Amino acid sequence: MPDLETQILSLLSKKTYQPLKPKALAHKLGVPTSKYADFRRALRSLLQDGRVQLGKNQTVRFTPPHGTVTGTYRRAGTGNGFVRPHAIDGKAGPEVLIREGNSLDASTGDEVLVRVTRKPTRPDGIPSGEVIRVLTRATRQFVGAYFEREGQGLVRVDGNVFAHSIYVGDPGAKGARPDDKVVFEMLRFPSPEERGEGVITEILGPRGQPGVDTLSVIRALGLPDAFSEDALAEARAAADVFDENDLSDREDFTGDVVVTIDPVDARDFDDAISVTLDPRSKHWQLCVHIADVGHFAPPGGALDREARRRATSVYLPQRVIPMFPEIISNSLASLQQGKVRYVKSVVMDFTPTGQRTSARFANGAIRVRQRFAYEQVSAILLAEEGSPAPEKVEPEVLQLLHRMRDLAMILRKRRLKRGALELVMPEAELEYDEQGKVSGAHFAKHDVSHQVVEEFMLAANEAVAAHLDSLEVPFLRRVHPAPEPTKLQAFADFCDSLGYTIDSHLDRFALQRVLRESADQPDVYAVHYALLRSLKQAVYSPIDEGHYALASDNYCHFTSPIRRYPDLTVHRQIGQWVRTGRAGSDEGEMTALGEHCSKMERRAEMAERELIKVRILNYLSERLGLELEVIITGVADYGFFAQAETLPVEGMVHISTLTDDYYYFDEKTHSLIGRRSKRRYRLGDKVKAKVVRVDLQRRQLDFRVVEERIPQKNPKGPKKPPRD
Repeated sequence: MPDLETQILSLLSKKTYQPLKPKALAHKLGVPTSKYADFRRALRSLLQDGRVQLGKNQTVRFTPPHGTVTGTYRRAGTGNGFVRPHAIDGKAGPEVLIREGNSLDASTGDEVLVRVTRKPTRPDGIPSGEVIRVLTRATRQFVGAYFEREGQGLVRVDGNVFAHSIYVGDPGAKGARPDDKVVFEMLRFPSPEERGEGVITEILGPRGQPGVDTLSVIRALGLPDAFSEDALAEARAAADVFDENDLSDREDFTGDVVVTIDPVDARDFDDAISVTLDPRSKHWQLCVHIADVGHFAPPGGALDREARRRATSVYLPQRVIPMFPEIISNSLASLQQGKVRYVKSVVMDFTPTGQRTSARFANGAIRVRQRFAYEQVSAILLAEEGSPAPEKVEPEVLQLLHRMRDLAMILRKRRLKRGALELVMPEAELEYDEQGKVSGAHFAKHDVSHQVVEEFMLAANEAVAAHLDSLEVPFLRRVHPAPEPTKLQAFADFCDSLGYTIDSHLDRFALQRVLRESADQPDVYAVHYALLRSLKQAVYSPIDEGHYALASDNYCHFTSPIRRYPDLTVHRQIGQWVRTGRAGSDEGEMTALGEHCSKMERRAEMAERELIKVRILNYLSERLGLELEVIITGVADYGFFAQAETLPVEGMVHISTLTDDYYYFDEKTHSLIGRRSKRRYRLGDKVKAKVVRVDLQRRQLDFRVVEERIPQKNPKGPKKPPRD
C-alpha cells in the first residue's frame, strides 16, 4: 500500500507528467487488474490526506503548493491576463490578474499553476500573480492570416490570443500566399522573450473568399466537421435494417393527432406534441414524443463514440455541424410528417390548474399529422384577435393547436407563480444576400407559438428528472446554481439606485417583481442586463443543485437527443427503466461526462458567436461612420462596451473619446459619470454611436458616441428564461 502511494506521488512529481484519470494512471504505473482495488485505496488515501487532488475531467494531479492555485488562463486585449481558479467542492476563488510579462508562454485556455501575490495590488481587490508552470495546453492548432516579411513566413493569429505574429518557416511554405488564411501547429509557444514558432498544416484560402471565415472558426476551435468512416458505416447499416412498420415492443401512438412546431429552416425534428382534454373532468393529458435516436446508436458503438466526443451539434450561420450523421439526424430519427418514427414518449396528466398528477414513459411510435413552422402556428392562434385568416388546416389539427395554447398558458402561469425568472433580452437574427454576405438583421420573435413549445418541453424535462430523482440514480441534470449572495446584493443595490426596492436580495419573488415592473420602462435593459451578469452559467452535472432561473428542484435535458449528448444519456436511463424497472449509472463517470458536455457546449456557443462577429465586422468594415443605436453591456474604468441593438456584435467606447467632460467609474451603479455635467453612461442605457474602427484580424470594433443617450421605448425583445 505505501509502495503504491510512493509510486503515484513519484509519477505525479515528474515535469513530464500529463494529468490522467485514475484508470489511465493505474495503466501508466503498470498496475495489474488484480491489484486495481489496492491502487484505488492508495489513491483515496492520498486524496483524503490532501496530497493529491482531482482536477478538470476527474484527472489526478498534485495538490498545488501553498500560495498557489491552478486554473484556466485567458489573455486580454491589453496584454495582461487572468486566471480563473478551478472550483473545489463547487466553489472557486477570485480571478487572479497576470500582468504582461508574468505569463511565461501560456495562451488562452491553457491550464496553469499560478503563484499568487499575498496582497492584492489593485483597488478592486483582485489578487495578482505569476504563471510558474503551464500544466495542460488547450490546443496547439491555431488559425491566422499569412504574410511575409524580411524573407520569413509569418502568421498573424486571429483574435487577441497572441500579441505578435508567429514564425512559420520560409516564404511560400506549403504553397501559402500573402493574405491566405492558414492553419498551423504551434511548435514553440511565444513568451515575453521569444517569438513563437509553428508549421503550416493547411491552407484554407484567401481571406474574404466565401466559406473561408466558416472554416477558420471551425479549425480554430477544433470542431469536428467530418464523421469517421466507421460511424458512417454504422449509420448506413442502421438505415438498411430499419423497418418503420415494426412496432414490436413499442406503444402505438400512430393514430393520435400529433404535430411538430419548429423554425421554418429546421433540418431535423426531434420533438412532437399531442394534447387531449377530458370534457367532463377538465383534466389535461400532454404527450411529448422525442426522437428515439438511441435506437440507432447503441452504447459503445461508432455512432455513440462520435456523438459522445462531439457532445452537441454546432449551429453556425448558414451551416450546421451535426452530432449525428445526416442519415440519422435528418432521416431515420427525424420526426418527419407522414412517416412512422420511433420515439421516447412522456405521457403527463394535469389538473385543470396545471398541477402534474402523474407521468409515465414509453418506447413509442408516432406518425406526425402535420409539420408547422412557428410563424404558421402564431398566425393560426392569433387569427381570433383580428389577424389575417390563416392557411386551412384540418379541424382536428386546429382544435389541437388551440388546446395546446390553452394548456401552455396554464403551465406558464403556474411556472411564473413559483418564481421562475424571465429576462427581456432582444435577440437579432442576421439576414444574407444571394452571395451569403450579411445584408442586415431583424429581431427574433418569441411569441405564443414559441411559448407553447417551451412550456411543453420544460414540463417533459421536469417529469423525467423527477422520476430519475425518485429512483435515487445519478443522472446528468441541467444544473443552474443559485447566484452568490454578494452578487445578488450588488444587484439589489444597483436596482435601488434606479428606484426599484428589493427588501431581500435572496427573495426570488422580489427579483421577479423588479423584472416585471421594469419590463415596460426605459431602464429595462439596465435591470435585466444587470441580473443576467449576476447569474451563474448552467452546466451538466449529477449534483443536485436545482435550476435557479426556472425555479425547478429537478431538471434535466431530455427533449433534444439528436443534438445534445446529455439528453441521449437520459433517454438510455429511461429506456432501461421501461424495459427492466431499474436504471443505474456511475456517479464518477457522470461527473466527468457532465464536465465534457458543458465544455463542448461552451465551445459550440463560442463558435457561433465568433462567426457571427466575423461576418458583422466584415459588414461594418465597409460602413465606417454608420450610426447605430447601441445598448451598454459592460462598464469599466477605461470605457464601456455596447452592443448594436439590431446587430449582435459588441464594440467599445473608450473613455478618452468622451471629451465633453472628465468621467469617473462608479462600480456600485455600473456607470461612467461626468464630474461637471453629471452625465451618466450606465449598464443597460441606450445611446447613439457611430462605427469608427474595425480591426478584422483582431476582431475588434470601436464606437464613438455621437449624441446623448436616446429615449428608450419598450423593447421588442422576448420575455424568456435566461439562456441555460
